Amino acid sequence: MDMTMCLKSLLLAIQQHRDCMSTQTTAKLQKQVEELSGLKCDQLLSSGKMLPSECVSGLVEVAGNPNSCPVLVGTIVALLAQLAHDEDSREMLHSSYNLTSTLASVIHQHSATPGEPLVLQCLQVLQKLTYNTRVFHSTNYIHELIAFLMTNIQSHNDDITMPCLGLMANLCRYNHSIQGHIKSLDNVKAFYRTLVNFLAHNSLTVVVFTLSILAGLTLNDKVGEKLFDAKNIHQTFQLVFNIIVNGDGTLTRKYSVDLLVDLLKSPKIADYLTRYEHFSACVSQVMGLLHGKEPDSAAKVLELLLAVCSVSGLRALLCGVVFQPAGPRLRAGLGRRPGAGRDGGPKPEQPGVSLLRWLSGPLESAESCSLKALQLFSELLEEALAGDSVSPCVLSFVEMLLPALLELLKGLRLAQGDAQLRRHCLRTTHVTHLLILLCGEDQTRALVSRQVGAQLCLSQVESLLACCQDNSPLTSQPHGSDGDHVQVFAEAVLKTLDLMSKLRGQVKDMETSFYRMLQDQRMVSPFSVALTSHHRDTVQTGLALLVEATPLPDFPSLILGESIAANNAYRQRELELSVKRVAVEEVPPTRSFTLSDSSNSSTKSVNSLIEKMQNGFEEPGEDVRVSEIIDVYEQKLSALAAKESRLQDLLEAKALALSQADRLIAQNRQQKAQAEAEARQLGSLLKEAARRREQLQAELGSQVQEVERSRADTQELLQHNGRLQQDSLEHQALKGAYNTLLSRFSEAEQQLKDLHTSQASLTKQTDALRRSHEALRLQHDKTVSVLEERESKVKSLQSDLQQRGDDITALREQLKAGEVQAKEKERERRELEETVDMLRKELNKTEQARKDANIRASSLELQKDQVAVKLKQKEDELNKHSAMIAMIHSLSSGKTKNDLSL
Repeated sequence: MDMTMCLKSLLLAIQQHRDCMSTQTTAKLQKQVEELSGLKCDQLLSSGKMLPSECVSGLVEVAGNPNSCPVLVGTIVALLAQLAHDEDSREMLHSSYNLTSTLASVIHQHSATPGEPLVLQCLQVLQKLTYNTRVFHSTNYIHELIAFLMTNIQSHNDDITMPCLGLMANLCRYNHSIQGHIKSLDNVKAFYRTLVNFLAHNSLTVVVFTLSILAGLTLNDKVGEKLFDAKNIHQTFQLVFNIIVNGDGTLTRKYSVDLLVDLLKSPKIADYLTRYEHFSACVSQVMGLLHGKEPDSAAKVLELLLAVCSVSGLRALLCGVVFQPAGPRLRAGLGRRPGAGRDGGPKPEQPGVSLLRWLSGPLESAESCSLKALQLFSELLEEALAGDSVSPCVLSFVEMLLPALLELLKGLRLAQGDAQLRRHCLRTTHVTHLLILLCGEDQTRALVSRQVGAQLCLSQVESLLACCQDNSPLTSQPHGSDGDHVQVFAEAVLKTLDLMSKLRGQVKDMETSFYRMLQDQRMVSPFSVALTSHHRDTVQTGLALLVEATPLPDFPSLILGESIAANNAYRQRELELSVKRVAVEEVPPTRSFTLSDSSNSSTKSVNSLIEKMQNGFEEPGEDVRVSEIIDVYEQKLSALAAKESRLQDLLEAKALALSQADRLIAQNRQQKAQAEAEARQLGSLLKEAARRREQLQAELGSQVQEVERSRADTQELLQHNGRLQQDSLEHQALKGAYNTLLSRFSEAEQQLKDLHTSQASLTKQTDALRRSHEALRLQHDKTVSVLEERESKVKSLQSDLQQRGDDITALREQLKAGEVQAKEKERERRELEETVDMLRKELNKTEQARKDANIRASSLELQKDQVAVKLKQKEDELNKHSAMIAMIHSLSSGKTKNDLSL
């Protein structure tokens, strides 16, 4: 059955069951719910359509009805559990459809039989709904639910104890109002004793749930100080780490990680963990869980490692665990199969290799794992590069990490959906942030510059800018999720440009590409979003790049200013509209007046009590039990404060219920208007069909006559078509001849140009040969004269050889002359050194001129693109003129032919 038809049938069955609750309507509704459960309805809540929303609202209403059949309620709860498959769906069921209070009411109705399958089913769905979700203290049936949980936890019934403990752990986490309510109960001490006894349970899941409840209720109390003191905390650490590594499943591991993350938020316990001697071994075992293929377990492990990185004393220890092995072992780890040692048994793999596997995972299956792995690498490498020198292990790991990072920058396609593009841009932002972090150290910057090319960064920026132009949410003004998309794309673009700025001095053509992209007009949108962002890092990155861009000649400063002004104006308008919406959705004044009156009366009574107490202090001796009175009134004041907080929570819940009622009223009005519009449209269509039928009958007779006339016209058209085909063949032949002549003319013109060019070059060569011939003749004459002089010198040298013995005194004079020449050579050397200094200064000037030339080259490339566009326009005009000439030629040839026929 089609999904739409199934939903319509389900909605009809819900309405019939609501109007008349009988066995027949109950069976029909149960059948429709079972049919819908058999279909693939994972995306039912996220579709945003009205029909699924009405069906879910009706099912929740039927499940909350005390008179509904338990079997039907169980079937509905099973379907709702199937719909709550991801975090967004669970949040929607909890906040929009108020499923938490409905299931709490079902549990309250069947609280007398806690072992019933329906109660266990509701507890399991509630545990799934309330995980990482805050439940208001004023929610309907929440007090009854807490009482039910505490009673059944102390009943020692193993079948119901575990789901009750898990649900209680969810309710107590990050919820101070519910924690205060539980602490104010009379049987809380007995509840604490029961929980402490559960710490010796044989089920690890029960132990984790118990520790989570105790940590939420007693971490900052005296009971918590005794439970998590210096004597017991090391055993608690060992227990939690063992549960994480050897847990019963993903659920146990998830709650264990949450427990350790909550404990790390306490400075005292975080300090205890820094002094825990088995921390490195425990972390190595925890990171061994990354060898598996479960994204949920890997995500929780990465969440724990990020929480460990938030503690300054533990981050260095974690770096030692991840970067400890040597470089060759790191490279060998990539090719080794996880879990296979030398002897075939399990052998632990290097943790960094496992992190790399989750780093390169697909975005669809393990998005959170990939992003958390990138955040973890950023934290660890920031710690590793903060020292005076970088260890060889870290450098070896960076060499292995860089190819994986560069591979993540690829794969961006415009045909992907908005969600996929957003995830890819988030990962690109984290990758470029990590590369920028590596550029902060000289050794790692050299590694990055050898593997990151200018073309990769340029293509990445071009792809991101194309997404900004082609994606419809990004071309609009930022609002809601679209604004988040714009922010993500802008951060990805600016981070990539920041990386290009860091590498422009080490990578070839990076500087030219960097300045070229800064002058691109498409950069206006990322700059305007960054400069008006709420994130400090994004604004600082945008300002740093803007300082580089403003001196460039073609930077669109005016367009950027207009875009920033438009964004600011839009945000101001959105703020005004949001203020108006809040003013409209406020609680009715009668209710607020009653609450304000009650608060004013309580304030007046408290003030009168304070005055009486002060008067009693001024007259000592009248009452000897002043301290006891003060204690009594302090208790009353604390009770009033607690009551005020409960009233505030109740006010928030009533405001939420009022907004939900307004939403349902608006949906009902919209459905009624749609139904009336459809009815009017169907009536008009019926009248139009009757009128159209009469018109068609009248037109049918005329069409028969027109068919006869069209047959005769067809014969004439066929004859005329034959003549036109003959003319077309003649026209094609003339066109071919004209094209042949035109091509021959262009070839002859090109040959003439080539001949002119060759004649000019030959003339230049002839002149050059003539000049060289004259120069050679002069050189020959000079050589002859020099040869004659050399012959005379040879003769004189022969005579000098005979008289050498007599010329010793002349040689001494020549020696003195040589010394003089050596001094002259020294002076010449000094002059050459001065010349070298001058040349160095000129070289610096030349380097500055080269940078200016790069900037001019980038601007000339933009001008070249503009000239190419203009040239294409001129070619189009030339083609139009050629077509007009051909048409004139054909017309003139046709006219000549007609004259000849006449």
